[in-house]
Amino acid sequence: MAFADNLPLSESFGVFVGVAGFDWLTDGQAEPLKAAVVAIAAGAVIVATRHWLKKRRKD
Repeated sequence: MAFADNLPLSESFGVFVGVAGFDWLTDGQAEPLKAAVVAIAAGAVIVATRHWLKKRRKD
């Protein structure tokens, strides 16, 4: 299995679109930098959780 199989690309993209869309709807303009930071943070949390759950199942 390649490393890229574990990356949450779809989830991170969904968070990016959601945050940018929410900003656009509430403020009238999207903030792509803010949305990208939130998406990267969410992706990191997902990767860490998947890694932790995988280790937990092996024990």
